Amino acid sequence: MSDYRAALKATDPDIYDTLIGEEKRQREGVEMIPSENYTFPEVYAALGSAFTNKYAEGYPGRRYYGGTEFVDVMENLARDRAKEIFRAEHANVQPLSGSPMNQAVYLGFIEPGSTILAMDLSHGGHLTHGAPVSHMGKIYRFVRYKTNPENGAIDFDQLRDVAKKEKPKLVVCGYSSYPRDYDYKPFKQIADEVGALTMADVSHIGGLIAGGVMRNPMDAGFDFMTTTTHKSLRGPRGGLILCKKDHAKGIDQSVFPGLQGGPHMNQVAATAVTLKLAAQPAFKAYAAQVLKNAKALASELMNAGAHLVTGGTDNHLLVVDMIKSFDINGAIAEKALDHAGITTNKQVIPDDPNPPMKPSGVRLGTPAATTRGMKEGEMKQIARIIIEAMKNHADPKRLEGLRQETRVMCSRFPVPGL
Repeated sequence: MSDYRAALKATDPDIYDTLIGEEKRQREGVEMIPSENYTFPEVYAALGSAFTNKYAEGYPGRRYYGGTEFVDVMENLARDRAKEIFRAEHANVQPLSGSPMNQAVYLGFIEPGSTILAMDLSHGGHLTHGAPVSHMGKIYRFVRYKTNPENGAIDFDQLRDVAKKEKPKLVVCGYSSYPRDYDYKPFKQIADEVGALTMADVSHIGGLIAGGVMRNPMDAGFDFMTTTTHKSLRGPRGGLILCKKDHAKGIDQSVFPGLQGGPHMNQVAATAVTLKLAAQPAFKAYAAQVLKNAKALASELMNAGAHLVTGGTDNHLLVVDMIKSFDINGAIAEKALDHAGITTNKQVIPDDPNPPMKPSGVRLGTPAATTRGMKEGEMKQIARIIIEAMKNHADPKRLEGLRQETRVMCSRFPVPGL
C-alpha cells in the first residue's frame, strides 16, 4: 500500500472503504457505459501531483500569480500536443469539464437570445446542446434537426430548410447517443450558406479521432471543436477546445476570465500526458479495436433478435431498443444488467414516448472493455450475457449466475492502474 493510501485508511476509513469498494466493482464488472473508460496509469500520477497545489490564473506568459515557470512549460506542451494531434490552429486546455467547455464557445461568440441549430436530444444530442432544463437552453433559442432512426442518416435537405428559415448564428453537431459517424462537410456548407459559425462536440469520439479511425471536423474547416478528455481519449475528467486561429483570443477570454477562474493544473498536466500517449501507435491500434469490438457486439446482439437504433453502429456505441427487443423499459434493463455484472445506462431513443427515467432504450459502449484488452470473442460472450439477463430480468438467481460468469471473464483482464 502506498504511503498516501495508508494515510487515507488511517485518517478516514469510511472514505477509504468506499474507494476499495469502487476498485473492486471496477475489477469484477464489465464497464459498458460509452462515456466511461479507464484512464492511463500515468494520468493518476499527474492528477495526484504537486501541480494540484498551484494556482495559475491566466495563460502561459500572462499569469496573475508568480511561481508559474513550470506550469507555463507544462501547459504549452499540452496546447501544442492538442493542436498537433487534432490538426488545429489553436487549443485551450483549461476547461474544467465538458459543460463549461461548450458554454465557453456559446458565451464567447453568440449573443444571448440568438438561435442555435443542434441535434434533437432524443436523437442523440447532449444536455449541453440546449436541453430546456439547462441554463444554455434558457439563454439561447435552440432549434433542432433529426435523424432517420432506421439508419441514422441525417436529412441535409431538411437541415438546410431549417437553417434557412431560422437563421442560426451557430450550427452544432455532435452527440452522446448516436451510433454513426458524421459527414462534417455538409454541415459546414449549410452553415456557410446562412452565415453561421460551426461547432462540433466530439466528446464521445475524441479519442477515436485522435486515433485516426473517425473523421475530424477540423479537416472540414469547422470553427470550433470541443471534446472531453476522459472518454475514448482515456485522460482525466476535463475539457478541451480546438479552434481556428481567428477565434483564439475570443476562446481564451471566454474560458478565462469569462467563465472560470484558476485552472486545475494537475488536470492540465494529466491532459498533456494523455495527448502524448494518444499520439503513439499503440493508441491507434486501441482506437481501431474499439470500433471492431462495437461492431462485433452489435452483430451478436442483432443475431439474437435485439433491435438496435439505426440498425448498427459506426463508432464506439450502440443503443438497444429494449421495448421492441424484450418488452421491458431501459430502467429495468439497466438494473438487471447491473445485477449480472454489466454496467450500462438507460437511454432515450429517437422520439421516445417514455420519460427519461424510464426510457425505451439502453446505451452500450466498448472503450472501457477494450482498454482492459477484451476483443471480439469477449464481445460475443458479453452479448450472450446481455441477452440472457434480459430474458431472465426478473430472476435474481439466474442474474447472480451470470454475474459469476462475468467475474470469471473479468479476472483475465486487469484494469490498468488498479
